[in-house]
Amino acid sequence: MRSAPVLLTWPACIKLGAGAGYKAQRFTSRERWESSSKETTGKLERLETGRRSMETSQPHNAESMSQDLSELLKEATKEVHEQAENTPFMKNFQKGQVSLHEFKLVTASLYFIYSALEEEIERNKDNPVYAPVYFPMELHRKAALEKDLEYFYGSNWRAEIPCPEATQKYVERLHAVGKKHPELLVAHAYTRYLGDLSGGQVLKKIAQKALQLPSTGEGLAFFTFDGVSNATKFKQLYRSRMNALEMDHATKKRVLEEAKKAFLLNIQVFEALQKLVSKSQENGHAVQPKAELRTRSVNKSHENGPAAGKESERTSRMQADMLTTSPLVRWLLALGFIATTVAVGLFAM
Repeated sequence: MRSAPVLLTWPACIKLGAGAGYKAQRFTSRERWESSSKETTGKLERLETGRRSMETSQPHNAESMSQDLSELLKEATKEVHEQAENTPFMKNFQKGQVSLHEFKLVTASLYFIYSALEEEIERNKDNPVYAPVYFPMELHRKAALEKDLEYFYGSNWRAEIPCPEATQKYVERLHAVGKKHPELLVAHAYTRYLGDLSGGQVLKKIAQKALQLPSTGEGLAFFTFDGVSNATKFKQLYRSRMNALEMDHATKKRVLEEAKKAFLLNIQVFEALQKLVSKSQENGHAVQPKAELRTRSVNKSHENGPAAGKESERTSRMQADMLTTSPLVRWLLALGFIATTVAVGLFAM
């Protein structure tokens, strides 16, 4: 049986390495992205053409719509699911070829997506079209993503994280569904949460190893489901609840189409992030940003123990204070230093 969707969960990322081989990989990253983007665009157009043809000539019959919704979703999203798994972004991540910068971008986009999804879930938690699959304690990811973003970006993370246009498009669709078509919300929840519980656990180990993150789990809260003791049994429960949702044939058909759309939105997010990183590399920004270097330093201090960590924090604060000192204060300090030097010289004479 095919497993539930794997979306990187999170989405995926790009290159980690050193030396000439690493430079060569970075040099060709945009070429790979452009090739993949054209291929994906072609596939999406074929999917859309096929969907329209199905709607006009061979609509779903009553027998097919009598299947469990979970099975229908798996069958309907098979092709677009494979496309999502085979984007360069996801393939690189699965190989462990992910940099800290890329992982942070992915985490930021996930935050916006899950914030929108869970806002609409809360809006519809008592609605019969969604209530049976309402599992906030077990599934919701927004709080976990906030922990990860604070770890990577610091306390001011809300002002630093980017929201690419493709991510915003995904967010807008989630809000539109939650407000106007809540019966379709289950398609997005299925696509994201079951993927998180499936392939997400494998990706957690890959990210921890590739990024050398602490074994204590900092930076990986997104992948940790404290409320789920047995993922396999919980997924079975979730599917049974989903199958119990009361839907007529027309509504089931719309849910299937919305699930496909959810995968396509994820693909677009992956490709947008790949393009963003490729442009950054071409502009000569392959060096780790200051925020990443700070994170590396924090990780190292954790490994050396609490005392070293506190000392590192004190040093960072002192350096920050020095950098933020006003020009007037710096001028006065310099003037005082010069005066002291002259006085010492006169005394020596």
